[in-house]
Amino acid sequence: MDSTPAKQTRNIRSVYFVFLLLAIVVIIWWMETPAGILGKADSIGYAVCHRISLRSFDINGRPMPLCSRCSGMYLGAVAGILIQLIFYPRRGCLPGWKTGIPFIIFVLAFGVDGLNSYLHLFPGISGAYTPQNWLRLITGTGMGIAIAVMLVPAFHQTVWRTWDPRPIFSGWKSYAGLLAGAFMFGSLVLIENSALRYSLALISTIGVILILMMVYSMVWMMIFHKDNQTDHWTQLLPYLAIGAITAMVQIGLIDWLRFMWTGSWSGFSL
Repeated sequence: MDSTPAKQTRNIRSVYFVFLLLAIVVIIWWMETPAGILGKADSIGYAVCHRISLRSFDINGRPMPLCSRCSGMYLGAVAGILIQLIFYPRRGCLPGWKTGIPFIIFVLAFGVDGLNSYLHLFPGISGAYTPQNWLRLITGTGMGIAIAVMLVPAFHQTVWRTWDPRPIFSGWKSYAGLLAGAFMFGSLVLIENSALRYSLALISTIGVILILMMVYSMVWMMIFHKDNQTDHWTQLLPYLAIGAITAMVQIGLIDWLRFMWTGSWSGFSL
């Protein structure tokens, strides 16, 4: 890498520009979305979720920003991502077939329960069983865990110069720890406590940005041919910022299109 003073100056200016652009995007988003913290969270959920009130848990009678299934999915993903980053840093080995079987089951359960729930939207079709929000939450959490288990190793393999080739699941203890921790975290929504649900609502919507940011960071690093050249988190920050910008722009565009279509920030009505 060219380390001349002129090159270093350009790099510093580029980093400042990226963070300035991120600040501008966040300010515009903040000004153009509904008022209040939950209003901002609603605007994130608005881009990825139908937000049907009957299929959502509530906070003092107010639907959460994400439906029960999406709440579980993003809470499970956040828990799965954090557990891996904290306890298994830089481990980039994807699950094998044997250790991957539970996650395949989680994805299938998510699809089956989602299809069954979807069929109940049509008059005269009862589906295989009566959908329940608690079941949507659990199957969503399983899907979120599966996303995290695939995303984090791929992220490590893409961004770091050296990553740990050991598998995350070196034994049943680590396996059970991740699953138990993520499912317990997602299941906290079932506790009818407004303060707890308020916190979980914010965490779940932050999870939307977190996942998109990680994905777009990898994409931009590959576009700039900077993959596998990072040694420390501080070197990664500009690419995370670019990923966050892309995520916010995507959310903003989908919000705008949906608002133009429906004329409302509310969820779809049954």
